[in-house]
Amino acid sequence: MSQITILLLYLLAAVGFATSRLPRFTERSRTYFLLACIFAAIGVGMHAQVLFDLILPGDGLALSAGSAASMIGLELALIALLAAIEPSLRGMSAGMMILSALTAMMISAPDHASAGVALTWQVRAHVLVALLSYGLLTVGAIVAVFALIQERRLHRARITPVNQLFAPLETTEKLLIGIAAAGFAGLTLAIATGLSFVSDLVEQHLAHKFALSLLAWVVFGVLLAGRFMAGWRGKRAVKLYLWGFATLCLAYFGSRLILEQVFNSSWG
Repeated sequence: MSQITILLLYLLAAVGFATSRLPRFTERSRTYFLLACIFAAIGVGMHAQVLFDLILPGDGLALSAGSAASMIGLELALIALLAAIEPSLRGMSAGMMILSALTAMMISAPDHASAGVALTWQVRAHVLVALLSYGLLTVGAIVAVFALIQERRLHRARITPVNQLFAPLETTEKLLIGIAAAGFAGLTLAIATGLSFVSDLVEQHLAHKFALSLLAWVVFGVLLAGRFMAGWRGKRAVKLYLWGFATLCLAYFGSRLILEQVFNSSWG
């Protein structure tokens, strides 16, 4: 029942954010925006409570694939709510809220084999930091796709009322860089803390995961350095971000596939 409530709250927030940007509703745009913020804030609060009560039972960590995806959706909804403070980003916030609504229905308990595994607080903190960082960078990838769509529409000079739902490309890029900076900081902490729990990268079959994670970290670092020192923007910045994200996906999902299918093991 709570998942359906979260779904409806997010969808109502999406409608409110989108409506507040359309010219025909200009006179009541503030009212729609405030209602959307209320729906979104309540939805985020309920989503966080349901999700963390499920994945953090006592001293254990019970994380399923559905709950991991839903955590990314929670981050997406939170960023959408914060981004909506900027009027030109409310159309994008509406799209993010719709995606978040879909992930709210993915919350699920893990299988019995992995449910409630007792872990030290340090390991739990590392797993959550890694997951939150990955989720944040996933949100950035979604924003990057928005930026590519915007750029394509600009090149085709398509002028329609839908354009009101798209922020200026520069504003979208600033949001992307902000997410990249936060995700980079989280990834740095995740890599550093992860190494403290690994005794032998080769023996534990984690050398490839560490190498790919480090490569992704370098790509994001180069992106941020290029942005702040050389003013990189446009397709160069967006594509570099997506390359870094693709490398990070390969580090996690590729490593997981190798561990489970080849070595009959697992990690995070």
